[in-house]
Order: sequence, then C-alpha cells, then structure tokens
Amino acid sequence: MSEEKPVNAGVSDVKNIIAILSGKGGVGKSTTVAVIAFELAQRGYGVGVLDTDLCGPSLAKMIGLKGNILSCDQGWVPLSQSVGGGQIHAVSLSYLVEDQDEAVIWRGPKKTAMIRQFVEDVCWGSLDYLIIDTPPGTSDEHMAVMECIPNCSVVLVTSPQAVAAADVLRQVTFCKKTGANVLGIIETLSGFVCPHCSDCGLLFSKGGGKRLAEHCKLEFLGDVPIDPKLCQYLDTGTLSENRASCVSYKSYCGIVEKILGNISLGSESIEGG
Repeated sequence: MSEEKPVNAGVSDVKNIIAILSGKGGVGKSTTVAVIAFELAQRGYGVGVLDTDLCGPSLAKMIGLKGNILSCDQGWVPLSQSVGGGQIHAVSLSYLVEDQDEAVIWRGPKKTAMIRQFVEDVCWGSLDYLIIDTPPGTSDEHMAVMECIPNCSVVLVTSPQAVAAADVLRQVTFCKKTGANVLGIIETLSGFVCPHCSDCGLLFSKGGGKRLAEHCKLEFLGDVPIDPKLCQYLDTGTLSENRASCVSYKSYCGIVEKILGNISLGSESIEGG
C-alpha cells in the first residue's frame, strides 16, 4: 500500500475514487465508466462521474443527462439523476460548451487548469464513489488527475490484441511511477454477442487482458464482449431502463463485485521502482 497523501478539499467527502485508464484508445473506457456508475447507483450508492476526456467528452450522451452546469456560492453544481436506489452526479466539458460539434483545441496547461477546476470547484458533496473517465495515453490529463487526487485507485482497460495490451503495459508503468493503487485489469471487446440469439462468439483474439494481468501480477477483473444492445442503449442514453437485456451488462456486474471486494480489502499497489 502506497503512503497516504493529502486529499484535495474538493473531493474530501468522497469515500472512494477510481480512475479508468488505458494506454489505448477505443477500448471502451467511457463505456466502462458509464456501466460501472449505473450499476453502483442501482445498488444504492451515491456516484459521481467526472469526464476528463476534454477533447472527446462522450459520457454525457452515454448516461443520458442533458443540460448545463449551474453555479452556487460553493462552486459548480453537477447534473444529477436518480438511478435505482442511488444517484449519479456528472461533470463533463460537454455541459459547458455551447456547440457540441465544435473541436476543443487546448494545450496542456489549459487542460490541467480545467481538470483542477473540475476537482476543486465542483460541489461533489458526500459520495460513495467518484468514477473518472480519461483519454488514452499517459499525458497532461492523466498527470492532472494524479496530482489533484493522489490517492485515487485505478482500473485498467484493454482489448485482447497484443498491440493494445502493449500500450496498456505502458499505462502500468505510469501507475508505477505515480504510485497509483491498481484494482485490476478488464478485457473488453472479448467476443461478440449475437443480437438475435445472444450467443457469444469470438470476433478478435481472447485472453490478452488476462495474460497482461498475470504478467504484471495484478488481478484480472473479467472480460466483456461486444454487445450491440449495450451500444444502442448507451448511444440513446437509455441503459438504466434496458440493462437487464444486455449480456455484457451482466459481465460488468461481476466486475463491479470484484472492484467492491478489492476496495474493501485494500487495493493492490504497484511499488515505485
């Protein structure tokens, strides 16, 4: 376990903070964030969702929350919705820009300042979990998250292919250098769910995430197949009411169980070299 570090005042009342990372793009980080947030809220938890993918914010569409962030005396107020027995509170740059189709062309310092503002100036309040979406890579956004929230845990996401796993291995070294606690690795795109019969067949290879976890001595949290129904419900922001029909959602439920277990037992730590 890494040494305890000061908690940023903006998230001081958040019990558990988890950043979803991957060195590779297109592996399903945003999908993972959205589904985990929905499942935690279904279980009665108060969940915050922070989208730090400033140039490609997609969480707002996936969770089905529309509107603009408002301000109060204490700072910005997240958009909120009730889900099951809990609530989801979301902050994304897409809630601040007027034109959703306009490109965000920012250099590193401005990205860092925006993420710091999301952490420090948002009224997150008392939450059980804050789940953070990140862009691919190990750059400004990731460093800003680790600097603002030094004690956040990490879940790594990879697809089965060796090329993707190699990029995620670089993310493991990033976690090692920043002293982040790693809860485990998820393999996405692991098979394809037939939309007609719900059978699951291989589309790509399988097992790359598990092999990476074994190589890095981290827990393998599970694999998730491509599910057209899940894609459809996330595209339309209707996952909450349709989750029961998604095979891949059930896979994520098992992953959430392992994440909760790891948090309660104490997360794995990659020792700094």
